[in-house]
Formats: sequence, structure tokens, C-alpha cells
Amino acid sequence: QYEKSQSRIGGTLWEKPLYYIENSPLFYADKIQTPVLIMQNDKDDAVPWYQGIEFYMALRRLQKPVWMLVYNDEVHNLQKRQNREDYDIRLMQYFDYYLKGAPEPEWMKKGIPAIEKGITKGY
Repeated sequence: QYEKSQSRIGGTLWEKPLYYIENSPLFYADKIQTPVLIMQNDKDDAVPWYQGIEFYMALRRLQKPVWMLVYNDEVHNLQKRQNREDYDIRLMQYFDYYLKGAPEPEWMKKGIPAIEKGITKGY
């Protein structure tokens, strides 16, 4: 994925380590000033799931405003209608909050515990 296709780095991590660092948002997380909403699904066939978690955790550790949406058994582009509808609602609420001054939805304020995922929507 990284050597010849999507990132086109042109070499392995050991051959071109600086290219990998330059290509990784993790190494620039401290410079991020804009709130971030990540959707990273566990069956993503384009971006490894753990990379979304790494980026999310880096921003959380830096106390940056970040949210992560994970739709189980979904690939890079949402396939299930209920998940697409849920994502549309959350995306609209996120932008309405930051761009239009709408009230902050519950899922952004408090999050949703893993055990309530799929039960509690928070909007």
C-alpha cells in the first residue's frame, strides 16, 4: 500500500524512513488546531483500522477536540443504510455545531460508551 500504490513513497520504511514520517499525520498532531471527526470502520479495506485509533489517541492525548465514529462490519465506504443515515446525522450535527452555532449534540458532549453502541444514539 505505501511503497507503490496509494502513498507512492517508493521504498520501504527502512530505505526511506523520513518519507514515512512526512507522510504520517501522527507526527504533526501537535500542530492541529481544527476539530477533527474521524470515521474509521473495523473492516476498512483502504486504511488500516489501527491507524484511525492511533490518530484519535494522539489527538486525545494532546487534548485536541476529536471524535471517532466506528461502524462495525463496515468497509471504507459505508454499505448499510442505517449506518449511512446515522453518519449523515452526526456529520450534519458536527458541522452545524462548529459552523452555525447549533447546540452541541449529546454524542459530542459525553460520547457513547461501547456497551451502549447501537442502543444509545446520543442525538
